[in-house]
Amino acid sequence: MKKEQKTVVIQTLGCKLNFAESAAMLQLLEQKGYRQVKMGEEADLCIINTCSVTETADQKDRQTIHKLVRMYPQAFVAVCGCYAQLKPQEIANIPGVDLVLGADFKLEMAELIEDKKRENCLVKASANDEIKRFLPACSKGNRTRFFLKVQDGCDYFCAYCTVPYARGRSRNPDIASLVAQAKEVAENGGKEIVLTGINIGTFGKSTGENFLQLIQALDQVEGIERYRISSMEPDLLSDEMIAFVAQSKRFAPHFHLPLQAGNNEMLDLMGRHYHRELFAEKIHAIKKAMPDAFIGVDVIVGMRGEKEELFEDGRQFLESLPISQLHVFSYSERPGTRALNIDYKVAEKDKKQRSRLLHELSEQKRLEFYRSQSGKKRSVLFEHGKKNGKMYGFSDNYIRVEAPYRKDWENSTQTLCLGNFNEDKSALIAKLS
Repeated sequence: MKKEQKTVVIQTLGCKLNFAESAAMLQLLEQKGYRQVKMGEEADLCIINTCSVTETADQKDRQTIHKLVRMYPQAFVAVCGCYAQLKPQEIANIPGVDLVLGADFKLEMAELIEDKKRENCLVKASANDEIKRFLPACSKGNRTRFFLKVQDGCDYFCAYCTVPYARGRSRNPDIASLVAQAKEVAENGGKEIVLTGINIGTFGKSTGENFLQLIQALDQVEGIERYRISSMEPDLLSDEMIAFVAQSKRFAPHFHLPLQAGNNEMLDLMGRHYHRELFAEKIHAIKKAMPDAFIGVDVIVGMRGEKEELFEDGRQFLESLPISQLHVFSYSERPGTRALNIDYKVAEKDKKQRSRLLHELSEQKRLEFYRSQSGKKRSVLFEHGKKNGKMYGFSDNYIRVEAPYRKDWENSTQTLCLGNFNEDKSALIAKLS
């Protein structure tokens, strides 16, 4: 009798880069005869791809591992990702875990899994300065948007961050291989690609190329209608990049810049590579070249050293900028980081209050930006599916757009005039007449 095909279930936690890497590991497993199944279905192999950006993420990792070990008692359980790199032995001590892979061993997932559970957990993890390999990865987001990994690792070692320890130093594939992946996405019907990585502005360190050359090459790929650039460090966003996006055929007027703090004293404590004056210059340069560009900004609240007056100074700075949305994160203490040497600690209640204030500012900025786009024509890429007779998509400048459902508009781009807000103000309604 022919043996049934082996099955695998994958639980991915954290960032879009993790999702792209899970898709890459799944491809390798499919070559070994595995078929992916949905969570809850019977599986021979269970993979948990973890995140470790905060202590809350670590807690969620542990809870997920325990849950899936209970859910799949007979399955071979493998854990990888940032938490697995930073605390491999902690994971290995969890009963039921069979394999723990650090950052440099994810490529070996398909080779190291076994048909039956191990008596002793196998751990393969190297020191962070020995992480050298690059796992090519590209994943579907919602059958319309793809996430293409162009870079991994970081050399910045900011005072609050463990990412360089979890991901290693900056490294990348060559432009030719990424262009080939983009062409494959186009052949599979993908319309939009988001370029992802840890610090994508350092692209080229491994190959002698640079990020501007990368986006110039990708812009020539026929079939891809739109690219978005994920988080770009402000000191690495050059005037040439801004100018290129402004005149390119396919790169969207959409930027995401991590500021982290709007006060220079806090930026110094964080070990960032710029002051707020440079950040403001980049924001105004984008708006001068692309007045309708969407600009998202990352901010951390409550890091050690953030006294009330420093937070308020930063908040006022953010309020003064022509930005579109804030992504607000509460500071989380991470073992081994330099921030732990700072004496002043922010109380949890103050962190929550500051987070609330910045979320309110973010919503104010988003509504202002949406209002500024009402009445304008924009290119909208609609997603699959409908909800209450409606369909949704995003304009090139990242406005969420609502329209009556039309099957022939799924995964297609329509040039439409944007109208007023929908009922919950989460989107602008497309004018169809």
